[in-house]
Amino acid sequence: MTSPPQQVSELDRLLEANAAYAAARPDDGATASPRPRRRLAVVTCMDARIDVFAVLGLKLGEAHVLRNAGGRVTEDVLRSLALSTHVLGVRTVVVMQHTKCGLTGVTDQELRNRTGADLGFLPIDDHEAALREDVDHLLAQPYLSLINAVSGLVFDVESGRISPIVTRERPAAPDQAG
Repeated sequence: MTSPPQQVSELDRLLEANAAYAAARPDDGATASPRPRRRLAVVTCMDARIDVFAVLGLKLGEAHVLRNAGGRVTEDVLRSLALSTHVLGVRTVVVMQHTKCGLTGVTDQELRNRTGADLGFLPIDDHEAALREDVDHLLAQPYLSLINAVSGLVFDVESGRISPIVTRERPAAPDQAG
């Protein structure tokens, strides 16, 4: 008598894939330091269609990647960037939204009604306005004064191209000389 075939769970698939990854992983020094080698952080959407490293030509160990719904500058993003800058040396931030985002064209009230939660979802009516707002909000935080450049970009999920929308720079702080 044979037992029925076991169903493979998503966790089983992930663990199997991880075993293959760990076995084939090169020792390229990417795990040597938690500091991003390019002193860069990228804030982007959690959308599964965005391969952040491929889109921006990044390699493991070069940037911190912070993802959330819409790629918006939320309180949690600010908290993470405070640590990235003061503890891990980040000096440049890219905020990258994308076309065909699920948060485009819906209101915060609609999202509250759908989820039953009042979390301040920061929907996107206009990428240009949202990016300018987020870049300005980020630069307005006194505890993020070590950041010397912030850019807002839109990634087109169909073409794979990026459109720069806004870039703000400020003089480097005195302790950034090295």
